[in-house]
Amino acid sequence: MISTARYWFYIGLIVLVYIIGMFATLFENDSAQFAVMAMRMAQENDFLSLFKGPEEYLDKPHMHYWLAALSYKIFGVHDWAYRIPGILSTLLGAYSCYGLGKLLYNKDVGRFASLIFMTAQTMVLANIDVRTDAVLTGFTIFSIWQLATYIEKGTLKSIALGAFGAGMAFSTKGQIALVVIGISILCHLAYTRKWGRLLNWRILVAVLVFGLTIAPMLYAYYHQFDLHPEKVIRGKDNRSGIFFIFWEQSFERMSGEGVGKNSSDFFFFFHTFLWVFLPWTVLALIGYWTKVKAFWEAKFAYRPNLEFLTVGGISILFLLISFAQFKLPHYMNILMPLYSILSAAFLFVLYQDQKLKMAKVILGIQYFILGLVVVFALLVSFYVFKLEHWYSYLLLLIALALVAYLIIQKETPYTKILTIGILSSVLLNGLMNAHFYPKLLDYQGGSNMAEKVRENNIPVDNIYKISERYSWSLDFYNKKPVEIVSIPEIAKKEDVWVYATDDELKQLKDNGIAWDEQITVDQFRITRLQIKFLNPNTREDKLNKMHLVHLD
Repeated sequence: MISTARYWFYIGLIVLVYIIGMFATLFENDSAQFAVMAMRMAQENDFLSLFKGPEEYLDKPHMHYWLAALSYKIFGVHDWAYRIPGILSTLLGAYSCYGLGKLLYNKDVGRFASLIFMTAQTMVLANIDVRTDAVLTGFTIFSIWQLATYIEKGTLKSIALGAFGAGMAFSTKGQIALVVIGISILCHLAYTRKWGRLLNWRILVAVLVFGLTIAPMLYAYYHQFDLHPEKVIRGKDNRSGIFFIFWEQSFERMSGEGVGKNSSDFFFFFHTFLWVFLPWTVLALIGYWTKVKAFWEAKFAYRPNLEFLTVGGISILFLLISFAQFKLPHYMNILMPLYSILSAAFLFVLYQDQKLKMAKVILGIQYFILGLVVVFALLVSFYVFKLEHWYSYLLLLIALALVAYLIIQKETPYTKILTIGILSSVLLNGLMNAHFYPKLLDYQGGSNMAEKVRENNIPVDNIYKISERYSWSLDFYNKKPVEIVSIPEIAKKEDVWVYATDDELKQLKDNGIAWDEQITVDQFRITRLQIKFLNPNTREDKLNKMHLVHLD
């Protein structure tokens, strides 16, 4: 449906968007937090212990932090170095979407799936606001692809690679990886009735490979926690890291115990899906309904032209995570490859069955989404954060001209759906990564204060704070965590700096502590945007201040 040249042109555009985002300042809280945790590993050469600030960290396994620390060792401690493993994992995920789509359907579906996956809004965001989910998603779909290949072809290589991928995913975020892989593969086995693949000596090889892959992570947990029953983690002693990762972790997430509850809304992930999978949401919803209807009409009898891996995996997993008491939008990322393959398959069916009327309806919606993106781009560029340089206007004009040029090219409605969706994502996220996020991060206090520290040649060893409030971006860009001290302790020190909020400055003053220099920057929680902040006329009202004061 699309030429090889056009396919690689789209891949190039998407990768360019990713590369632009690599060099943005790290976001607080999670991205900067995880980057600091990995930085500590690299600086102290302690790859067995995980710390979140001064606290022992049990919540997630080590793989994401190991990969980031390895990147630091190779390239140095930089924000772009932190993002490299996540981007590479996303590219692995895209290649796996291609492979699985090709295995279940054909080469065209594989190509569509990789493009849809890479341009889904949550996946683009995951490569600038990098958490554990980029690595988790990439290795999870890689494992599903390879294990599905084993079911279809019975090769030793595929089951060994599948087991390795499962081990890497498990070592990144724990049980959720095995749940997604296991349910997806069981759905495929149940529909194809190839249960005999489980009664094979190659399964023992897979178990061995999986065990060897997760062994470093298990040893690290054992070393940090099992050997030290006296440690109190979240109010409990005698915590076993191995028992936690194999049993307690997912139950804590489902029940909210330990991590807390943030949403009992059963439909949270449904309305979240409406935006995280943009610009492909409508394609996915119609594709899902069409697939379920086809299985219902066939009474779930086996048909060579149908596959149950994606729709079955999505249905069961979506229902399962909806019962969790702790929910965040990026928890859906691990399902994005399945949605991408499902959507790609539906797009190919539209083309194959010549469903022109439905294709035109979906195309109209895609044009509407693109129109909203263009309006948003103009609003951001000329109002929210005005472009400042002539070349910025030139780049925006070139981008809009390229979009217009590609739109007027003659294509079938089926291919045009893909083209318009990709252009929507590239235009939106190109603008966000190149302009919106850099301007937004001008209001992140910690990273901006780190710049002031460099400009004024302030020794980072002499910076303290008087509360346990996290300062991740300042820690990262200073390349040293800010030490916490009490007010009586800071009163005894001379020639030091204190990083503080307005209230903390008042505490210092109330305790008779004076300062002779003060540096102040704006502070806004940039991951929690508000209309009043985006409006330049009311932005000042939503800003707080962060201060760095010198005690003489």
